[in-house]
Amino acid sequence: MFTGERIHLRKVEEKDAAIYHQWRNDTEVMKTTQPYLDVHTYESTEQFIKMITTTDTSKSYMIEEIETSEIVGITSMIGMDYKNRHAEVILDIGEKEKWGKGYGREAFERLLDYSFLESNLHKVSLKVYAFNERAVRLYEHTGFTTEGRLKEELFRNGSWHELLVMALFQTDYLRRS
Repeated sequence: MFTGERIHLRKVEEKDAAIYHQWRNDTEVMKTTQPYLDVHTYESTEQFIKMITTTDTSKSYMIEEIETSEIVGITSMIGMDYKNRHAEVILDIGEKEKWGKGYGREAFERLLDYSFLESNLHKVSLKVYAFNERAVRLYEHTGFTTEGRLKEELFRNGSWHELLVMALFQTDYLRRS
């Protein structure tokens, strides 16, 4: 469930702060996913990693390339609501040379398998900026549909951009599998 053809998902650990800190301070990596571009201290990154590794309402995984053991990204379920069986999912490929090569798709499919087949979630949702066309295509390819559009939600590079709210239901996921 956590291993694909080329990647393996492993739990985020405090030692992962170093690689995540590099990605977090690379505006090219973060410009499509983060609402606030800023320079982060190493201590704030350590605090963030500590928070996501100790909460009961999220599960975060580093995406590790099997052949090289290189960490290429991170994927998570956050805001897990066990009573109502839903969570928000997140995917970031931090290593730019791995963009567009299917690592995100493979990792995301593993996370969705875990979400629906093991955690028995009813619904997973996500938020994506409309200008992040590669991510939107991936999410649509895996069965997500747009539930809402938040107009002029992000001001980036002198322009306003839409935020899409997308979701996938367990029944639809199982039907596609």
